[in-house]
Amino acid sequence: MKKIGVLALVACVASPALADEVDAETVGKIEAYLASVECQMDPDDIEVEDDGYDLDDVICKGGNQFDIKLDKDLNEVSRKAE
Repeated sequence: MKKIGVLALVACVASPALADEVDAETVGKIEAYLASVECQMDPDDIEVEDDGYDLDDVICKGGNQFDIKLDKDLNEVSRKAE
């Protein structure tokens, strides 16, 4: 019985993390947007937020690095140089 309880606890703890993962279609749209503004990033650095997405360590043309925030419709709402 203890093994079942531990597995249930692990499942409950892991489930919220899965909800915050970005689906492949959205990752593709974000990458396409970044390419259009001459930037790129590791998709693992996309974080889901209540109001959209936080893109960490975005590298843009010229080697400049930024944190970029997108709203839920993938419109850029802020860009902060690192």
